[in-house]
Amino acid sequence: MFAAAGHFLRLFRIARTLARHDAMFPLELLAMPPAMRASLKLLTVFNRRHDNEGVPPGERLARALESLGPTFIKLGQALATRPDIVSGDVAESLTRLQDRLPPFPGSEARAIIAEELGRPVEALFSSFDDEAVAAASIAQVHRAVTADGVPVAVKVLRPGVRQAFRRDLATFFWFARVAESRVPLSRRLRPVRVAETFAETIALEMDLRYEAAAASELRENMAGEAGFRVPRVLWPTTAERVLTTEWIDGIPIGDRQALLAAGVDMRALSTVLVRVFLLQVMRDGFFHADLHQGNLFVDADGSLVAVDFGIMGRLDRKSRRYLAEILRGFHSGDYRRIAEVHFEAGYVPRGKNINTFAQALRAIGEPIAGRPVRDISFGRLLAQLFQVTATFDMRTQPQLLLLQKTMVMAEGLAMHIDPEINMWDVSPPVVQSWLADNMGPEAYLREGAEAALSLLRYAPLMAEEFDRRLGAVTAEGVRLHPDSVRMIAGERAKGEMVKVLALWTIALLLLILLVVAD
Repeated sequence: MFAAAGHFLRLFRIARTLARHDAMFPLELLAMPPAMRASLKLLTVFNRRHDNEGVPPGERLARALESLGPTFIKLGQALATRPDIVSGDVAESLTRLQDRLPPFPGSEARAIIAEELGRPVEALFSSFDDEAVAAASIAQVHRAVTADGVPVAVKVLRPGVRQAFRRDLATFFWFARVAESRVPLSRRLRPVRVAETFAETIALEMDLRYEAAAASELRENMAGEAGFRVPRVLWPTTAERVLTTEWIDGIPIGDRQALLAAGVDMRALSTVLVRVFLLQVMRDGFFHADLHQGNLFVDADGSLVAVDFGIMGRLDRKSRRYLAEILRGFHSGDYRRIAEVHFEAGYVPRGKNINTFAQALRAIGEPIAGRPVRDISFGRLLAQLFQVTATFDMRTQPQLLLLQKTMVMAEGLAMHIDPEINMWDVSPPVVQSWLADNMGPEAYLREGAEAALSLLRYAPLMAEEFDRRLGAVTAEGVRLHPDSVRMIAGERAKGEMVKVLALWTIALLLLILLVVAD
């Protein structure tokens, strides 16, 4: 009871801050009981500030979240990927949420580094700047030089940030459980699952070793791509609350005038940005999901360099295939196939009418049919697609919503660099190559071979488990009929034959693949 009272008081303070910025609408969406709704309206009347007049709702919400502190800044960034919860305009405003806080003292950063790495800063670095070059809600970055003369960026977790997030997350979970149990309209949005996903994301961001691993994986994936690179992680000076990477000297991608003055080929740069993003999504299924202007630089060689890997997205092969089919369906006007893909993927409940769903998709696709491709946005097309979720009770797909948000950001950045860039012109080589590799006869044969190999890999374990269970049963005194014993022996012999046949099948499949490849 006391815990619930504490959460309610915390919620009251949050509501008061939202009211001060005239940003109560997220709470109003939850169809609260009349008494609570009336209380919220009173809060709005008595706390509203006069400088909110004419400010768009999304901007007002962003201001409120910034004033509430680190957890709510991260919550706003998460809501920016959920146009199904807030409107598309609000979600777009939240993508510009400023994750900046005053820096904490360099002496505290030194203490954290020494505690994490077991040695004083002076023993680890030949120089260390106490003044942070960037400070955000979770961590801040200092410039340093290693003992062997390598310039590095040292990211240090903010003191006390874990405790603050733990307290706020407890309130989020309490509120989500109350909403899901008492407000039927909220259940489609799965607030408890949203809170769980948010907590999981924050837990990853609170351990900088995970960010280091993400940077390392992305660097490995993109190693052969000309015009793009990822900073190297220095693992000996990386720990749970400290991340060290090579220092990047470059021009921020948002400074278009400086890029032009440096003679950067803007068309080539924007093309690289779009191409490497699509490669990350379609080829690797692992993409940088925080592509704002502060996280991309252009170095002296003209290469695009990405930093800050706290927010990454993943798509499995099946999701990538569905996504490719959806985009191809819109491009060809095959709305029935797009609808089938959604049902095959399980995005739409089986009880819904596929023809009606195809009709809704046509309402999205027809307005863009025949328009110049430069006027059609990948990201906005996906955003419109996700807007039909409420009508058809589609369960939200967080990984696709994160992709949609990131795609909009990537398009915006590319057009900022070169206003004439066109995602539909740049993307075909990447998308078509991926489709050829993953949706043709060779791909299906390869998947069949992989499935067969996987079955063979686990067959001995399955056999051992069967023997163990059978032994346990007979040890307890259950006797088998002689015919049953003979049948089991026969089945085991058949099993060995199945293994042999499977091996021959795989060999034939591989042979076919080799012939087709030639």
